[in-house]
Amino acid sequence: MEYREFGKTGFKLPLFGMGTYYDPGWIAAAKLLKMKPRSELHLNAIITGLDQGVNFIDTAEIYGTETLVAKAISGRKRDEIFIATKVWRSNLDYDSVIKSCNGSLKNLQTSYIDLYQIHFPNKRIKISETMRAMEYLVKEGKIRYIGISNFSLRQMLDAEEALKTNDLASTQMPYSLVDGKIEKDILPHCRERKMAVLAYYPLGHGKLGSDNASLSAAVADISRNHGGKSLSQIALNWFYSKHENVFPIPRASNTVHVTENVGSVGWRLSMDEISRLESTISRAK
Repeated sequence: MEYREFGKTGFKLPLFGMGTYYDPGWIAAAKLLKMKPRSELHLNAIITGLDQGVNFIDTAEIYGTETLVAKAISGRKRDEIFIATKVWRSNLDYDSVIKSCNGSLKNLQTSYIDLYQIHFPNKRIKISETMRAMEYLVKEGKIRYIGISNFSLRQMLDAEEALKTNDLASTQMPYSLVDGKIEKDILPHCRERKMAVLAYYPLGHGKLGSDNASLSAAVADISRNHGGKSLSQIALNWFYSKHENVFPIPRASNTVHVTENVGSVGWRLSMDEISRLESTISRAK
């Protein structure tokens, strides 16, 4: 596995992390019915990634997967695993942030969270109140770093300004070869501030999966140049080859996909290949 620095934190993380958002049906079943469909399949996927050096896991209180992550990391050295989770948008007042964090700590069966993120902004609650709670949690040792998710650039700037004693470590946004909206403003800002970017839906919500025959054929020459890499492996490697601060977090849904994702590291696309790949994807949109 390859590792690189995660923003300004000093941590070196694998080039990609494992996402644990499965689908709305999973969330509904977990929250309302106390059922977790295909939990063994997902658990084995996370364990497979951990066994292969992917020690970066992203979850959230609303996903219903924090307890699954706890099972996956059980028996492993906690300081060798980087856990990111999120507080939901309805829980952003001071007391609720702290309560949610304590709930996540209990679910994860850990004494601290590496990266605690605001899942979505909430215009009805002042960001200064939320960040005051976040900084309290850092001071108490319950979280190590503060992140945001689904914030516009303006909202990100407000969040940064609201912090008094800590820097914003990261933002999490949808980003892929087929969705480059953050390249206009958020990505340059994060690069300038040395903030990490967690890219969710890095395979374009399935559009860049290896079962996409037409796109696979279109990038066949790139695949051959690198020993027959799949479309999804090429799409993930695009992040590593083009960016220093972007960490894709593909979903760890089964062992086959996680193992395939591991094959996206250890090599690099050339600048010419990046250009051809982007041109091919652009025409296929």
